[in-house]
Amino acid sequence: MDALDRVVKPKTKRAKRFLEKREPKLSENIKNAMLIKGGNANATVTQVLKDVEFFSKKSDCSLFMFGSHNKKRPNNLVIGRMYDYHVLDMIELGIEKFVSLKDIKNSKCPEGTKPLLIFAGDDFDMTEDYRRLKSLLIDFFRGPTVANIRLAGLEYVLHFTALNGKVYFRSYKLLLKKSGCRTPRIELEEMGPSLDLVLRRTHLASDDLYKLSMKMPKALKPKKKKNMSQDTFGTTYGRIHMQKQDLSKLQTRKMKG
Repeated sequence: MDALDRVVKPKTKRAKRFLEKREPKLSENIKNAMLIKGGNANATVTQVLKDVEFFSKKSDCSLFMFGSHNKKRPNNLVIGRMYDYHVLDMIELGIEKFVSLKDIKNSKCPEGTKPLLIFAGDDFDMTEDYRRLKSLLIDFFRGPTVANIRLAGLEYVLHFTALNGKVYFRSYKLLLKKSGCRTPRIELEEMGPSLDLVLRRTHLASDDLYKLSMKMPKALKPKKKKNMSQDTFGTTYGRIHMQKQDLSKLQTRKMKG
């Protein structure tokens, strides 16, 4: 038997736990981000990485961001993700304008809070590069998956706008104000960071590999229920089958002439 075909069993409990953690799961672990500062990164790129760290945990994992700076590609960010221990997608972004968290003196939300993500602009649906960028940004900033969200738990918004070949990244704190009724009035207060980005180079997975990475396990697929369907917003509709009625025998209210 070839050495590659042999399965090496862990010799310690610690090694066993490590291997079990790396095994495929029906529900993936929370994706954390690894932020990497290049040796030639300038002050702008360094501060961008620090601000992004406020929204994403730093760990050895499936998402990464690399910051660098040189004459050919100044203020450069490379954002990417892994699949099956190989690079799936990488997108290079140039920083044209940047306002840091510390430069905006408003109050901040607690670190690690789950954000509300908003994407605006037709470009996110027009080309494959922008579609992948949108998917990558969702992966990077979405935070943990939760079953329920309370209104007071929505504390900040990350807003991405694609317009004229650029991507505008803005961050706002949600303020719940009295409205005179049960539902509060919502105001947005900019808290930073703020970035104007331009799309540079891309390295995208093939369509087949991308579909494979997005494939849902059979165990997680919802079972189809007869005569029931759902729309895009998750509203459930039911269909009722009734026997044919004889309308000639239907009693109606007689009106006086």
